[in-house]
Amino acid sequence: MDIDLIFKIAAIGIIISILNQVLSRSGREEQATMTTIAGLVVVLMIVAQKIADLFDLVKRLFNF
Repeated sequence: MDIDLIFKIAAIGIIISILNQVLSRSGREEQATMTTIAGLVVVLMIVAQKIADLFDLVKRLFNF
C-alpha cells in the first residue's frame, strides 16, 4: 500500500475541515456542508479507484 495515498487523504481531510470551519463561522452553513460532501466524494472516488485496481490485480493473479 502506498503511504502517499494516506497522506493525500489526510491532506484532503485537513483542507476540508479548515474550509468547513471558515465557512461555518462566516454564516455560510450550506456552503460548508457542500464542501464537506464534495471532500467526501473526492476521497470515495480515490478509494474506489484503488479498490478497482485491487480487483484487477486479483483477477490477473487467478487468471479469470
